[in-house]
Amino acid sequence: MISRGWIQAAAMVLIIGFFIMGVLTYYTYNDEPPIPSVVKDPSGTVLFTRAEIMGGQQVFLSNGLMQYGSIFGHGAYLGPDFTTEYLHRAALSSIDFYGGQGSDGARSQTIADFKKNQYDAATGALTYTPAQAHAFEENRRYYSAFFGEPTTKFGLRPNAIRDPEDIRKVTAFFSWSAWTASTARPGHPYSYTNNWPPEPLVDNHATADSVVWSVLSLIALLGGLGILLGVFGRWTFWDGTDVNNRQCPFALRTMFS
Repeated sequence: MISRGWIQAAAMVLIIGFFIMGVLTYYTYNDEPPIPSVVKDPSGTVLFTRAEIMGGQQVFLSNGLMQYGSIFGHGAYLGPDFTTEYLHRAALSSIDFYGGQGSDGARSQTIADFKKNQYDAATGALTYTPAQAHAFEENRRYYSAFFGEPTTKFGLRPNAIRDPEDIRKVTAFFSWSAWTASTARPGHPYSYTNNWPPEPLVDNHATADSVVWSVLSLIALLGGLGILLGVFGRWTFWDGTDVNNRQCPFALRTMFS
C-alpha cells in the first residue's frame, strides 16, 4: 500500500516540473530568433529565402547529420558543429575580404559586420554585408565538396549530398544558425544564443549569465540527487534483508530430500 505522503510528493513534483517546463517553453517560443523571409546582399540580390532555410533543416535531418554533427554548439562525437564551423569559416572569409589577417581594420570591420543586426522586422528581410554574402558563396562551394566527397574520408557515406539545390539549402540553414549565434539580439549586447558557440574572430564570447546558469543547473542536479537519496535513506529502504535469515526454496537439502 502506497502511503498518502508518497502520492502527495509525487504530485507536487509533477506539478512543479510541468509548471517550470511550461514557463520555459513560453520563453523559448516568445524569444526565439526570427527566420527572415529573404536574405539578400546590399544590391538586393537574393542569397536565400525562408523556404530554403527550412528546406535546409529538412536536408540536415533527412541525411542524419544531427547524429553525425550538430548545430548551435551542441557538440558532436564524429562530425563538426556546423554553426561553429560556418561561423569560423565566414569570419576568416570576411577578414580576407577586408584585407587579410595582418590588417587590424579587417578584424574590426568583420566584428562590426557580424554584430550589427540588419534584420528588418517590418519586411522580414535580412541584409548581409558584401563580405558576408561572399562568405556564403564560399561556404556553399566548401559544403558542396564536403558532402560530395566520394569516399568516407569525413566519416560520411560517399556522395552524401550531391544535389546542388540541397547543398544550397543546407548551407542557408547553417548560415542562418551562424547569424543567430553572432548578431546582437535587439536591445541587448549579446546574440540570440547568448553568444554561443564562441568565436573570437567575431568577438563572440559566452555571456556571464550563461556560465552562471550552467553552473547552477549542475549544482541543482547534483544537489537534488543528493536530497533525493538522503530522503530515500531516511526510511528503512537501505536496511534490506539479512541473507542469512532467508530460506532458499531451492536449497540442496530440499532438492534431494
